[in-house]
Amino acid sequence: MTVEHVDGEDRGDILLYALSTCQWCRKTKELLMELGVAFDYIYVDLLKGKELETTYDEMKKYNPRVSFPTLIIDERCIVGFQEEAIREALSG
Repeated sequence: MTVEHVDGEDRGDILLYALSTCQWCRKTKELLMELGVAFDYIYVDLLKGKELETTYDEMKKYNPRVSFPTLIIDERCIVGFQEEAIREALSG
C-alpha cells in the first residue's frame, strides 16, 4: 500500500484515507499539518488492483460506507471533515 508520511509531533497512530481530488480530504490533511502532528495518508484513488482492494478492505473495518475522508486516530474513526472532533481526538 502506498502510504505517505508527514513528520510532526507523535500523538498516536494517525492514518488518513483520502482522495487526491477531494476538497474535504485536503482540508483534513491541512488541519493535521496545522496542528503539527505526525500522520500517514493514502490517496486511495491513485491505487490500482490488489493494492486498491486491500485498502478498501482495511477501510471497511472502520467505515463500512467507504466514504472520504476517513481519518483513523488510535482506532477512533472520524468520517468527513469534522474539525472539532479531530481537535478533540488529538487533545487527549
